[in-house]
Amino acid sequence: MAAGTRCCAAAWLCLCLLGLPHGASALGLGAAAAPRLRSRGAAGPRDGMNVLLIVVDDLRPVLGCYGDKLVKSPNIDQLASQSIVFSNAFAQQAVCAPSRVSFLTGRRPDTTRLYDFYSYWRVHAGNYSTMPQYFKENGYVTLSVGKVFHPGVSSNYSDDYPYSWSIPPFHPSTEKYENEKTCRGKDGKLYANLVCPVDVSEMPSGTLPDIQSTEEAIRLLDVMKTNKQKFFLAVGYHKPHIPLRYPQEFLKLYPLENITLAPDPWVPEKLPSVAYNPWTDIRQRDDVKALNVSFPYGPLPNDFQRQIRQSYYAAVSYLDMQVGLLLNALDDLGLSNSTVVVFTADHGWSLGEHGEWAKYSNFDVATRVPLIFYVPGMTTSSVSQGERVFPYLDPFSHTLGLVPRGRSEKVVELVSLFATLAELAGLQVPPVCPETSFHVALCTEGTSIVWYFNTSKEKDGCDDTYRCLDEEPVAFSQYPRPADAPQWNSDKPKLKDIRIMGYSMRTIGYRYTLWVQFNPNNFSANFEDVHAGELYMVETDPNQDYNIYNNTSHGVFFKKILGFLKH
Repeated sequence: MAAGTRCCAAAWLCLCLLGLPHGASALGLGAAAAPRLRSRGAAGPRDGMNVLLIVVDDLRPVLGCYGDKLVKSPNIDQLASQSIVFSNAFAQQAVCAPSRVSFLTGRRPDTTRLYDFYSYWRVHAGNYSTMPQYFKENGYVTLSVGKVFHPGVSSNYSDDYPYSWSIPPFHPSTEKYENEKTCRGKDGKLYANLVCPVDVSEMPSGTLPDIQSTEEAIRLLDVMKTNKQKFFLAVGYHKPHIPLRYPQEFLKLYPLENITLAPDPWVPEKLPSVAYNPWTDIRQRDDVKALNVSFPYGPLPNDFQRQIRQSYYAAVSYLDMQVGLLLNALDDLGLSNSTVVVFTADHGWSLGEHGEWAKYSNFDVATRVPLIFYVPGMTTSSVSQGERVFPYLDPFSHTLGLVPRGRSEKVVELVSLFATLAELAGLQVPPVCPETSFHVALCTEGTSIVWYFNTSKEKDGCDDTYRCLDEEPVAFSQYPRPADAPQWNSDKPKLKDIRIMGYSMRTIGYRYTLWVQFNPNNFSANFEDVHAGELYMVETDPNQDYNIYNNTSHGVFFKKILGFLKH
């Protein structure tokens, strides 16, 4: 039965007004799961802002607005030109499910107890409220398109519906082909490759998942506008997550002769073996398998390294096109003056730095993410009705970079997104979690960073509601390992196999990491059993190549990281 014909019963009225995501079944909802949508006259945040949250998979800040001279990202740069851009934003764990559950609940991985993909926090740790759930409970229609929560066990096979979302989340129908043999080789045969430029017309259904997600997000924006509904719309884009599958025409933007290797494509001499990720997932791809690269350190041939980097950049420009079309729709619908836009990623991705490919580490290339906030009337002057803020820019013809409206160098964390968005929308900011919060449904372990939006205060300490004046902002990340040396499950160990946890503390001046004994049975870390350590001074070693842990007194760092973890 078509979505438009499901309006015969009054119980489904709200769903009909919204329009179900393609392929969703009203019969599968059940009365208890039916969305409680605010009627137009009901009490609620009528004067508050809508929220558009754009989450990108595996995107490091290779964007023009972050100073990258090679990558063409005119639409994201245009967003930045009306926004506050955070230069030093970090994820709490550089892998999809733990990172997303962390920032969507406002809790750190040690509280969600999710370090892999195989548990649902509401059952496994605590029945924590999520950011979209909080907006939903405050009168917003909450909508999920694409990859927002990581699908599968970690979001209860439902993207945490109906807790977090007003209607069942939308997933592109072509998502199921992501890892299929759709990459045409030079011999004309199809392969499941890592590097995968494609003719979109030859793809299943003649499209790609991110194209479908953009179309559905624009459709939902139109419905929200028509029905005058206040919304929280989260749009999750897949690219540049592997496989690097994107429309082949984007290769034209990046001639291979312009592509360089990573500035440090070697495994650092003093890198502890426990810190290295052996990029096992890309080794499963047909084109990488054919190279017969030795485990665990490789390296990949230089020409193939350039191809990976070329395809990553091409995938970013393809993503930029999707973001541009989505933001252009805000203009078309007259929503640009009433919608907060946040652009970020779940974590970064190594492009050959330290001899690594993928995420799965505590280095900046894996944990650092873009973080951009557009807030009408705050980051830019109020928009007149009909005025265009985000006209679509063609990546093939727009090469001039646009600079951010404001930039903050403060170190911030994705776990602070929940509190920050609540404040920006005029909602009550959830309280800071107590030391032990497994029983507390609504609290956050991140704190609002709206204070940093006023970049003129950059040189002031920090406000008395955030961190004390004599303590600089810190970002904490962590990564689990099954053993001290790289092995087949080092990148993605299951909980039962975790024996070591790498806790990493990043300030504006340094990154300090301790690899300590970890007990997966009671989720406890033993800081008296340190397996390895890393210390990098960012000013003199921005790429984090020279570990000075063993020849530096680091008692003050140890005390600081321990003090944080105890609170």
